[in-house]
Amino acid sequence: MTELIGMQSIQFETPPYIMSTGNIVGKKEGEGPLGKLFDVVGDDDLFGEETWEAAESTMQKNSALWAINSAKLTKEQIRYIFAGDLLGQAIATSFGLMDLNVPLFGLYGACSTAGESLSLAAMTVAAGYADYVLAVTSSHFASAEKEFRYPLEYGNQRPLAASWTVTGSAAFVVGTQKSNVKISGITTGKIIDFGIKDSMNMGAAMAPAACDTIYQNFMDFNIQPEEYDKIVTGDLGYIGSDILIDLLKEKGFDITKQHMDCGKEIFDQDAQDTHAGGSGCGCSATTLSAYLLKELEEARMNKILFVPTGALLSTVSYNEGQSVPGIAHGVVIERSE
Repeated sequence: MTELIGMQSIQFETPPYIMSTGNIVGKKEGEGPLGKLFDVVGDDDLFGEETWEAAESTMQKNSALWAINSAKLTKEQIRYIFAGDLLGQAIATSFGLMDLNVPLFGLYGACSTAGESLSLAAMTVAAGYADYVLAVTSSHFASAEKEFRYPLEYGNQRPLAASWTVTGSAAFVVGTQKSNVKISGITTGKIIDFGIKDSMNMGAAMAPAACDTIYQNFMDFNIQPEEYDKIVTGDLGYIGSDILIDLLKEKGFDITKQHMDCGKEIFDQDAQDTHAGGSGCGCSATTLSAYLLKELEEARMNKILFVPTGALLSTVSYNEGQSVPGIAHGVVIERSE
């Protein structure tokens, strides 16, 4: 059973569970503060492949299989996959998950894809359309640089506002079988555009969308920030996080004590020279998979609002002078009794 709440949210009366997860990251991520928590850390960011794109596909396949095996399921038991990535036509997903031979809904929510895929998976399970659904996403530093900015061989200088795309993939099995963690609600985001045109400053472009979704979650569920142990944004980084806090203060909410950003957690900003922090679909997904779910499972946290953030641009739109709209999807994740 589900209940529509407010303007943009759903509350699951019989909540679906996150039964298992799997994650894989690159060498740089493995050297960061969360390095010991990841399931797999690659020695080579090509992961045995010949191209960056193929490497990203391999990450998706491996994280998906890890999650399925951890749930003690077979791939034939997975009814649907919701998955996406940052590349054109979502090629990391299509080539990575093709061999699983499972019905697939391909998604594009930019770096908010972890929230989008988990939301749709939860809705599908809660509505009774599937017992087991897989939510998957990924990003890769080198493939994203080629897609959106410059190939690494160009050697361009990164501005201080730029973030570092996380090389990583995570997968989640969402199902009816009880586990220690449940998805109790979602708040689906809207496209928010404040007219930012700097494609190197993703935090500033995405912060207004994060603010809108978090504020709407408070309104729809009639909840205060302190009722969450953490309000976790995806990849606003240091610049976007400050903007988010200021924007929410203007709306009457101070989330300073509760706020956490995956882009600030996954790298050591100074030691690893990541400027504004981490970004990419893999940033929030792997942080949720490796760190946040464990905090919930082991009762160090009881309830979080997970809000991955995405910048909805392409090289075409940017080169034609368009702004960079943002979107953010909220997922309420709780420790189950």
